[in-house]
Amino acid sequence: MPAYAYVINLALSKEVGLAVVQMLLMMGCHKDCTAGVCTGKTAKQMAESFKASDLIITPATTFKEKPDPSGLVFGAVFTDNMLTIEWSLASGWEKPYIKPLENLSLHPASSALHYALELFEGMKAYRGVDGKIRLFRPSLNMDRMVRSARRAALPCFDQNELLQCIRKLVEVEKEWVPYSTSASLYIRPTLIGTEPSLGVKKPTKALLYVILSPVGPYFASGSFNPISLWADPKYVRAWKGGTGDCKMGGNYGASICAQQEAMELGCQQVLWLYGEDHQITEVGTMNLFLYWINENGENELATPPLDGIILPGVTRQSILDLARNWKEFKVSERYITMSDLTAALEKNRVKEIFGAGTACIVCPVSKILYKGKHLHIPTMENGPQLTTRLLNKLSDIQVMLLQYALGPSAICDQFESPLITSNCSLGVAQHQKELKATLTPARSYVWE
Repeated sequence: MPAYAYVINLALSKEVGLAVVQMLLMMGCHKDCTAGVCTGKTAKQMAESFKASDLIITPATTFKEKPDPSGLVFGAVFTDNMLTIEWSLASGWEKPYIKPLENLSLHPASSALHYALELFEGMKAYRGVDGKIRLFRPSLNMDRMVRSARRAALPCFDQNELLQCIRKLVEVEKEWVPYSTSASLYIRPTLIGTEPSLGVKKPTKALLYVILSPVGPYFASGSFNPISLWADPKYVRAWKGGTGDCKMGGNYGASICAQQEAMELGCQQVLWLYGEDHQITEVGTMNLFLYWINENGENELATPPLDGIILPGVTRQSILDLARNWKEFKVSERYITMSDLTAALEKNRVKEIFGAGTACIVCPVSKILYKGKHLHIPTMENGPQLTTRLLNKLSDIQVMLLQYALGPSAICDQFESPLITSNCSLGVAQHQKELKATLTPARSYVWE
Protein backbone atom coordinates (compact mmCIF):
# COMPACT_ATOMS: atom_id res chain seq x y z
CA MET A 1 0.00 0.00 0.00
CA PRO A 2 1.50 3.34 -1.00
CA ALA A 3 2.32 5.68 1.86
CA TYR A 4 -0.03 8.52 2.61
CA ALA A 5 -0.27 11.21 5.19
CA TYR A 6 -2.76 13.56 6.66
CA VAL A 7 -1.56 17.13 6.26
CA ILE A 8 -2.87 20.23 7.95
CA ASN A 9 -3.29 22.98 5.40
CA LEU A 10 -5.32 25.56 7.25
CA ALA A 11 -5.34 26.91 10.94
CA LEU A 12 -8.63 28.02 12.45
CA SER A 13 -8.70 30.70 15.11
CA LYS A 14 -9.43 29.59 18.66
CA GLU A 15 -12.91 31.12 18.52
CA VAL A 16 -13.78 29.39 15.25
CA GLY A 17 -12.42 26.11 16.57
CA LEU A 18 -14.64 26.31 19.64
CA ALA A 19 -17.63 27.11 17.47
CA VAL A 20 -16.92 24.04 15.32
CA VAL A 21 -16.72 21.83 18.41
CA GLN A 22 -20.01 23.22 19.71
CA MET A 23 -21.64 22.63 16.33
CA LEU A 24 -20.44 19.03 16.30
CA LEU A 25 -21.73 18.49 19.80
CA MET A 26 -25.18 19.65 18.71
CA MET A 27 -25.05 17.94 15.32
CA GLY A 28 -24.21 14.27 15.50
CA CYS A 29 -25.70 11.59 13.26
CA HIS A 30 -29.50 11.61 13.45
CA LYS A 31 -30.50 12.36 17.06
CA ASP A 32 -28.38 9.77 18.85
CA CYS A 33 -24.89 11.15 18.09
CA THR A 34 -22.73 13.70 19.84
CA ALA A 35 -19.35 14.93 18.66
CA GLY A 36 -19.24 12.24 16.00
CA VAL A 37 -19.78 9.38 18.50
CA CYS A 38 -23.00 7.46 17.94
CA THR A 39 -25.09 5.94 20.71
CA GLY A 40 -28.37 4.08 20.92
CA LYS A 41 -29.86 2.80 17.66
CA THR A 42 -27.46 4.85 15.58
CA ALA A 43 -24.50 3.18 17.32
CA LYS A 44 -25.73 -0.14 16.01
CA GLN A 45 -25.98 1.36 12.52
CA MET A 46 -22.49 2.86 12.75
CA ALA A 47 -21.09 -0.42 14.07
CA GLU A 48 -22.44 -1.98 10.89
CA SER A 49 -20.89 0.70 8.66
CA PHE A 50 -18.92 -0.50 5.71
CA LYS A 51 -15.16 -0.86 6.25
CA ALA A 52 -12.41 0.16 3.88
CA SER A 53 -10.57 -2.98 4.91
CA ASP A 54 -13.38 -5.01 3.29
CA LEU A 55 -12.97 -3.21 -0.03
CA ILE A 56 -13.17 -5.57 -3.02
CA ILE A 57 -11.34 -4.33 -6.11
CA THR A 58 -12.12 -5.73 -9.56
CA PRO A 59 -10.82 -2.93 -11.79
CA ALA A 60 -11.50 -2.37 -15.46
CA THR A 61 -9.39 -4.34 -17.91
CA THR A 62 -10.04 -2.04 -20.85
CA PHE A 63 -9.05 1.60 -20.58
CA LYS A 64 -10.24 4.80 -22.18
CA GLU A 65 -7.82 7.30 -23.62
CA LYS A 66 -6.91 10.09 -21.21
CA PRO A 67 -8.07 13.51 -22.45
CA ASP A 68 -5.83 16.51 -23.03
CA PRO A 69 -6.02 18.61 -19.80
CA SER A 70 -6.18 21.83 -21.83
CA GLY A 71 -9.42 20.79 -23.51
CA LEU A 72 -11.41 19.43 -20.58
CA VAL A 73 -15.08 20.36 -20.16
CA PHE A 74 -16.44 20.19 -16.61
CA GLY A 75 -18.06 16.85 -15.80
CA ALA A 76 -18.15 15.47 -19.36
CA VAL A 77 -15.47 12.73 -19.15
CA PHE A 78 -15.35 9.95 -16.55
CA THR A 79 -12.64 7.55 -15.43
CA ASP A 80 -12.62 3.78 -15.96
CA ASN A 81 -13.77 2.76 -12.46
CA MET A 82 -16.27 3.66 -9.75
CA LEU A 83 -16.94 2.87 -6.09
CA THR A 84 -20.29 1.37 -5.03
CA ILE A 85 -21.66 0.47 -1.59
CA GLU A 86 -25.19 -0.83 -1.06
CA TRP A 87 -27.29 -0.45 2.11
CA SER A 88 -30.53 -1.97 3.30
CA LEU A 89 -32.45 -1.73 6.54
CA ALA A 90 -32.42 -5.50 6.80
CA SER A 91 -28.67 -6.08 6.52
CA GLY A 92 -27.01 -2.67 6.90
CA TRP A 93 -24.04 -1.70 4.73
CA GLU A 94 -22.63 -4.25 2.31
CA LYS A 95 -18.96 -4.49 1.38
CA PRO A 96 -17.58 -1.64 -0.77
CA TYR A 97 -16.61 -2.41 -4.36
CA ILE A 98 -14.33 -0.72 -6.85
CA LYS A 99 -15.38 -1.91 -10.28
CA PRO A 100 -15.59 -0.74 -13.88
CA LEU A 101 -17.79 2.32 -14.45
CA GLU A 102 -21.24 1.16 -15.48
CA ASN A 103 -24.85 2.31 -15.68
CA LEU A 104 -26.97 1.89 -12.56
CA SER A 105 -29.83 -0.59 -12.49
CA LEU A 106 -32.75 0.94 -10.57
CA HIS A 107 -36.37 -0.03 -10.03
CA PRO A 108 -38.62 2.54 -11.75
CA ALA A 109 -40.26 3.27 -8.38
CA SER A 110 -36.93 4.08 -6.68
CA SER A 111 -37.42 6.86 -4.12
CA ALA A 112 -34.56 8.95 -5.53
CA LEU A 113 -36.38 9.19 -8.86
CA HIS A 114 -39.74 10.24 -7.42
CA TYR A 115 -39.03 12.13 -4.19
CA ALA A 116 -35.47 13.39 -4.69
CA LEU A 117 -34.07 11.32 -1.83
CA GLU A 118 -30.49 11.85 -2.87
CA LEU A 119 -27.46 13.97 -2.10
CA PHE A 120 -23.92 14.40 -3.29
CA GLU A 121 -20.56 15.98 -2.56
CA GLY A 122 -17.96 17.69 -4.72
CA MET A 123 -14.24 17.52 -4.02
CA LYS A 124 -11.02 17.32 -5.99
CA ALA A 125 -7.73 15.44 -6.18
CA TYR A 126 -4.75 17.54 -7.25
CA ARG A 127 -1.38 16.47 -8.63
CA GLY A 128 1.19 18.53 -6.80
CA VAL A 129 4.36 20.02 -8.22
CA ASP A 130 6.17 17.27 -6.31
CA GLY A 131 4.26 14.57 -8.22
CA LYS A 132 2.13 13.54 -5.24
CA ILE A 133 -1.66 13.47 -5.31
CA ARG A 134 -3.66 15.25 -2.63
CA LEU A 135 -7.26 15.76 -1.55
CA PHE A 136 -8.03 19.22 -0.21
CA ARG A 137 -9.73 19.26 3.22
CA PRO A 138 -11.78 16.11 2.50
CA SER A 139 -12.95 15.70 6.10
CA LEU A 140 -15.09 18.82 5.67
CA ASN A 141 -16.81 17.22 2.69
CA MET A 142 -17.42 14.03 4.64
CA ASP A 143 -18.91 15.94 7.57
CA ARG A 144 -21.23 17.85 5.25
CA MET A 145 -22.26 14.67 3.47
CA VAL A 146 -23.34 13.10 6.75
CA ARG A 147 -25.35 16.21 7.64
CA SER A 148 -27.07 16.05 4.24
CA ALA A 149 -27.78 12.34 4.74
CA ARG A 150 -29.40 13.03 8.08
CA ARG A 151 -31.61 15.73 6.55
CA ALA A 152 -32.63 13.39 3.69
CA ALA A 153 -33.38 10.47 6.07
CA LEU A 154 -30.72 8.41 4.30
CA PRO A 155 -28.39 6.03 6.17
CA CYS A 156 -25.46 7.22 8.25
CA PHE A 157 -21.92 5.97 7.66
CA ASP A 158 -18.43 6.32 9.06
CA GLN A 159 -16.90 9.31 7.29
CA ASN A 160 -13.33 8.09 7.65
CA GLU A 161 -14.16 4.71 6.14
CA LEU A 162 -15.68 6.39 3.09
CA LEU A 163 -12.67 8.66 2.84
CA GLN A 164 -10.36 5.65 2.88
CA CYS A 165 -12.41 4.04 0.11
CA ILE A 166 -12.27 7.24 -1.95
CA ARG A 167 -8.53 7.42 -1.42
CA LYS A 168 -8.17 3.90 -2.78
CA LEU A 169 -10.37 4.70 -5.78
CA VAL A 170 -8.22 7.72 -6.61
CA GLU A 171 -5.14 5.57 -6.17
CA VAL A 172 -6.52 3.06 -8.68
CA GLU A 173 -7.27 5.93 -11.07
CA LYS A 174 -4.14 7.97 -10.33
CA GLU A 175 -3.21 8.32 -14.01
CA TRP A 176 -6.50 10.17 -14.49
CA VAL A 177 -5.33 12.96 -12.19
CA PRO A 178 -4.17 15.55 -14.76
CA TYR A 179 -0.49 16.36 -14.98
CA SER A 180 -1.39 20.02 -14.81
CA THR A 181 -1.72 22.76 -12.20
CA SER A 182 -4.79 24.16 -13.98
CA ALA A 183 -6.75 20.89 -14.04
CA SER A 184 -7.73 18.31 -11.43
CA LEU A 185 -9.73 15.14 -10.82
CA TYR A 186 -13.25 15.95 -9.64
CA ILE A 187 -14.67 13.47 -7.12
CA ARG A 188 -18.46 13.05 -6.88
CA PRO A 189 -19.65 10.94 -3.90
CA THR A 190 -23.40 10.35 -4.21
CA LEU A 191 -26.01 8.75 -1.94
CA ILE A 192 -29.45 7.86 -3.29
CA GLY A 193 -32.55 6.16 -1.94
CA THR A 194 -33.38 3.03 -3.94
CA GLU A 195 -36.55 1.99 -2.10
CA PRO A 196 -38.72 0.25 -4.76
CA SER A 197 -41.94 1.83 -3.53
CA LEU A 198 -44.12 4.85 -4.27
CA GLY A 199 -44.73 5.41 -0.57
CA VAL A 200 -43.45 8.74 0.74
CA LYS A 201 -41.30 7.42 3.57
CA LYS A 202 -37.78 6.82 4.82
CA PRO A 203 -36.15 4.42 2.34
CA THR A 204 -35.20 0.91 3.38
CA LYS A 205 -32.63 0.65 0.60
CA ALA A 206 -29.90 3.01 -0.56
CA LEU A 207 -26.82 3.13 -2.75
CA LEU A 208 -23.66 5.11 -2.13
CA TYR A 209 -21.39 5.49 -5.13
CA VAL A 210 -18.43 7.61 -6.21
CA ILE A 211 -17.50 8.59 -9.75
CA LEU A 212 -14.47 10.56 -10.94
CA SER A 213 -14.08 13.11 -13.73
CA PRO A 214 -10.97 15.01 -14.87
CA VAL A 215 -11.89 18.68 -15.10
CA GLY A 216 -10.54 22.00 -16.26
CA PRO A 217 -12.12 25.42 -15.63
CA TYR A 218 -15.77 25.27 -14.49
CA PHE A 219 -16.89 28.20 -16.63
CA ALA A 220 -16.54 28.07 -20.41
CA SER A 221 -15.26 31.65 -20.36
CA GLY A 222 -12.19 30.52 -18.43
CA SER A 223 -11.11 30.06 -14.85
CA PHE A 224 -10.68 33.73 -14.00
CA ASN A 225 -12.74 35.81 -16.38
CA PRO A 226 -15.45 37.94 -14.69
CA ILE A 227 -19.09 36.90 -14.89
CA SER A 228 -22.36 38.83 -14.96
CA LEU A 229 -25.28 38.09 -12.64
CA TRP A 230 -29.04 38.39 -12.82
CA ALA A 231 -30.69 39.32 -9.51
CA ASP A 232 -34.48 38.94 -9.36
CA PRO A 233 -36.58 37.96 -6.32
CA LYS A 234 -39.08 36.03 -8.47
CA TYR A 235 -36.93 32.92 -7.93
CA VAL A 236 -35.71 31.73 -4.50
CA ARG A 237 -32.93 29.16 -4.09
CA ALA A 238 -33.58 28.27 -0.45
CA TRP A 239 -35.61 29.28 2.59
CA LYS A 240 -35.54 28.92 6.37
CA GLY A 241 -36.29 25.38 7.45
CA GLY A 242 -35.51 24.02 3.98
CA THR A 243 -32.49 22.21 2.62
CA GLY A 244 -30.38 25.12 1.37
CA ASP A 245 -27.57 24.22 3.75
CA CYS A 246 -27.39 20.66 2.41
CA LYS A 247 -25.89 19.46 -0.87
CA MET A 248 -29.00 17.91 -2.38
CA GLY A 249 -29.76 17.60 -6.05
CA GLY A 250 -33.20 19.18 -5.63
CA ASN A 251 -31.54 22.48 -4.73
CA TYR A 252 -29.73 22.48 -8.04
CA GLY A 253 -32.43 21.06 -10.29
CA ALA A 254 -34.88 23.76 -9.19
CA SER A 255 -32.35 26.44 -10.13
CA ILE A 256 -31.97 25.50 -13.79
CA CYS A 257 -35.06 27.41 -14.95
CA ALA A 258 -33.75 30.62 -13.37
CA GLN A 259 -30.29 29.97 -14.78
CA GLN A 260 -31.76 29.63 -18.27
CA GLU A 261 -33.66 32.89 -17.91
CA ALA A 262 -30.49 34.64 -16.72
CA MET A 263 -28.68 33.47 -19.84
CA GLU A 264 -31.51 34.70 -22.06
CA LEU A 265 -31.04 38.13 -20.45
CA GLY A 266 -27.34 38.09 -21.26
CA CYS A 267 -26.10 37.06 -17.80
CA GLN A 268 -24.06 34.00 -16.92
CA GLN A 269 -25.27 33.24 -13.40
CA VAL A 270 -28.09 33.99 -10.96
CA LEU A 271 -27.56 36.14 -7.88
CA TRP A 272 -29.98 34.54 -5.45
CA LEU A 273 -32.00 36.94 -3.29
CA TYR A 274 -34.05 36.16 -0.19
CA GLY A 275 -36.72 37.98 1.79
CA GLU A 276 -38.56 41.26 1.40
CA ASP A 277 -35.31 43.19 1.83
CA HIS A 278 -33.63 41.24 -1.02
CA GLN A 279 -30.81 39.72 0.99
CA ILE A 280 -27.91 38.54 -1.15
CA THR A 281 -27.31 34.84 -0.54
CA GLU A 282 -25.40 32.87 -3.18
CA VAL A 283 -24.09 33.19 -6.75
CA GLY A 284 -25.29 30.36 -8.97
CA THR A 285 -23.86 27.32 -7.20
CA MET A 286 -21.22 29.32 -5.33
CA ASN A 287 -20.92 31.17 -2.04
CA LEU A 288 -20.65 34.94 -2.38
CA PHE A 289 -18.06 37.36 -1.00
CA LEU A 290 -18.11 41.16 -0.98
CA TYR A 291 -14.92 43.13 -0.38
CA TRP A 292 -15.81 46.74 0.33
CA ILE A 293 -15.54 49.74 2.63
CA ASN A 294 -18.44 49.13 4.97
CA GLU A 295 -20.86 51.63 6.56
CA ASN A 296 -18.31 52.39 9.30
CA GLY A 297 -15.48 53.15 6.89
CA GLU A 298 -13.70 49.82 7.48
CA ASN A 299 -12.19 47.59 4.82
CA GLU A 300 -14.27 44.44 5.15
CA LEU A 301 -14.59 41.04 3.51
CA ALA A 302 -18.19 39.95 4.04
CA THR A 303 -20.17 36.82 3.22
CA PRO A 304 -23.71 35.81 4.26
CA PRO A 305 -23.94 33.85 7.55
CA LEU A 306 -24.74 30.15 7.80
CA ASP A 307 -28.36 30.62 8.85
CA GLY A 308 -29.81 27.51 7.23
CA ILE A 309 -30.18 28.79 3.66
CA ILE A 310 -26.47 29.05 2.84
CA LEU A 311 -24.40 26.00 1.87
CA PRO A 312 -21.35 25.71 4.17
CA GLY A 313 -18.80 25.55 1.38
CA VAL A 314 -15.31 24.16 1.91
CA THR A 315 -13.80 26.94 -0.22
CA ARG A 316 -15.91 29.48 1.69
CA GLN A 317 -14.49 28.25 4.99
CA SER A 318 -10.95 28.20 3.62
CA ILE A 319 -11.23 31.81 2.43
CA LEU A 320 -12.52 32.90 5.84
CA ASP A 321 -9.67 31.04 7.53
CA LEU A 322 -7.02 32.60 5.32
CA ALA A 323 -8.40 36.12 5.59
CA ARG A 324 -8.77 35.95 9.36
CA ASN A 325 -5.20 34.76 9.71
CA TRP A 326 -3.96 37.67 7.60
CA LYS A 327 -5.53 40.14 10.08
CA GLU A 328 -5.37 42.90 7.44
CA PHE A 329 -9.06 43.81 7.26
CA LYS A 330 -12.34 43.01 8.95
CA VAL A 331 -13.79 39.60 8.09
CA SER A 332 -17.51 39.19 8.69
CA GLU A 333 -20.34 36.72 8.25
CA ARG A 334 -23.23 39.17 7.96
CA TYR A 335 -26.39 39.91 6.04
CA ILE A 336 -26.03 42.07 2.92
CA THR A 337 -29.03 43.43 1.02
CA MET A 338 -29.27 44.81 -2.48
CA SER A 339 -29.98 48.20 -0.89
CA ASP A 340 -26.67 47.93 0.98
CA LEU A 341 -24.89 47.07 -2.25
CA THR A 342 -26.45 49.78 -4.42
CA ALA A 343 -25.80 52.43 -1.77
CA ALA A 344 -22.17 51.33 -1.55
CA LEU A 345 -21.80 51.40 -5.33
CA GLU A 346 -23.13 54.96 -5.47
CA LYS A 347 -20.47 56.03 -2.96
CA ASN A 348 -17.66 54.03 -4.62
CA ARG A 349 -17.24 51.81 -1.56
CA VAL A 350 -17.34 48.48 -3.39
CA LYS A 351 -13.95 46.99 -4.27
CA GLU A 352 -14.58 43.41 -5.38
CA ILE A 353 -17.35 40.80 -5.52
CA PHE A 354 -16.59 37.16 -6.22
CA GLY A 355 -18.09 33.72 -5.98
CA ALA A 356 -16.29 30.80 -4.34
CA GLY A 357 -16.66 27.05 -4.69
CA THR A 358 -14.83 23.78 -5.24
CA ALA A 359 -15.41 23.75 -8.99
CA CYS A 360 -14.01 27.21 -9.75
CA ILE A 361 -12.16 28.15 -6.48
CA VAL A 362 -13.01 31.85 -6.96
CA CYS A 363 -14.76 33.71 -9.77
CA PRO A 364 -14.89 37.53 -10.07
CA VAL A 365 -18.15 39.40 -10.72
CA SER A 366 -18.23 42.44 -13.03
CA LYS A 367 -21.93 43.18 -13.53
CA ILE A 368 -25.32 42.64 -11.86
CA LEU A 369 -28.65 43.08 -13.65
CA TYR A 370 -31.15 44.23 -11.00
CA LYS A 371 -34.58 45.79 -11.54
CA GLY A 372 -33.82 46.34 -15.20
CA LYS A 373 -30.57 48.21 -14.54
CA HIS A 374 -27.00 47.03 -15.04
CA LEU A 375 -24.92 47.65 -11.93
CA HIS A 376 -21.22 47.86 -12.74
CA ILE A 377 -19.05 46.07 -10.16
CA PRO A 378 -15.45 47.41 -10.21
CA THR A 379 -13.88 44.05 -9.38
CA MET A 380 -11.50 43.95 -12.32
CA GLU A 381 -10.59 47.63 -12.06
CA ASN A 382 -9.35 46.91 -8.53
CA GLY A 383 -6.93 44.23 -9.67
CA PRO A 384 -8.79 42.24 -8.60
CA GLN A 385 -6.21 42.24 -5.82
CA LEU A 386 -7.98 40.20 -3.14
CA THR A 387 -9.69 37.75 -5.49
CA THR A 388 -6.38 37.06 -7.24
CA ARG A 389 -4.53 36.71 -3.96
CA LEU A 390 -7.04 34.18 -2.63
CA LEU A 391 -6.97 32.22 -5.87
CA ASN A 392 -3.17 32.05 -5.80
CA LYS A 393 -2.96 31.04 -2.16
CA LEU A 394 -5.61 28.31 -2.40
CA SER A 395 -4.15 27.03 -5.68
CA ASP A 396 -0.66 26.93 -4.15
CA ILE A 397 -1.97 24.85 -1.25
CA GLN A 398 -3.85 22.49 -3.55
CA VAL A 399 -0.98 21.78 -5.93
CA MET A 400 1.48 21.87 -3.04
CA LEU A 401 3.74 24.69 -4.03
CA LEU A 402 4.12 24.53 -0.27
CA GLN A 403 5.45 21.21 0.96
CA TYR A 404 5.03 19.77 4.47
CA ALA A 405 7.82 17.71 5.99
CA LEU A 406 5.71 14.78 7.20
CA GLY A 407 6.52 11.11 7.31
CA PRO A 408 4.32 8.28 6.03
CA SER A 409 0.97 7.84 7.79
CA ALA A 410 1.55 10.92 9.94
CA ILE A 411 -1.49 12.64 11.44
CA CYS A 412 -1.04 16.25 12.47
CA ASP A 413 -3.57 18.19 14.49
CA GLN A 414 -1.41 21.29 14.29
CA PHE A 415 1.64 21.91 12.16
CA GLU A 416 3.83 24.92 12.67
CA SER A 417 7.08 23.94 10.97
CA PRO A 418 8.44 26.22 8.22
CA LEU A 419 6.97 25.61 4.79
CA ILE A 420 9.09 24.68 1.81
CA THR A 421 8.04 26.27 -1.47
CA SER A 422 9.18 26.07 -5.05
CA ASN A 423 8.41 27.44 -8.51
CA CYS A 424 6.65 30.51 -7.11
CA SER A 425 6.12 33.66 -9.15
CA LEU A 426 6.40 35.76 -6.00
CA GLY A 427 9.62 34.10 -4.93
CA VAL A 428 10.35 31.49 -2.29
CA ALA A 429 10.88 33.87 0.62
CA GLN A 430 7.66 35.75 -0.04
CA HIS A 431 5.64 32.55 -0.31
CA GLN A 432 7.16 31.15 2.85
CA LYS A 433 6.07 34.29 4.67
CA GLU A 434 2.57 34.53 3.22
CA LEU A 435 1.70 30.82 3.23
CA LYS A 436 3.05 30.11 6.70
CA ALA A 437 -0.26 31.24 8.22
CA THR A 438 -2.07 27.96 7.85
CA LEU A 439 -5.39 26.53 8.64
CA THR A 440 -7.03 23.70 10.74
CA PRO A 441 -8.52 21.16 10.64
CA ALA A 442 -7.55 20.91 7.01
CA ARG A 443 -6.44 17.34 6.75
CA SER A 444 -5.47 16.52 3.20
CA TYR A 445 -4.64 13.01 2.08
CA VAL A 446 -1.25 12.71 0.45
CA TRP A 447 0.24 9.72 -1.29
CA GLU A 448 2.93 8.96 -3.82
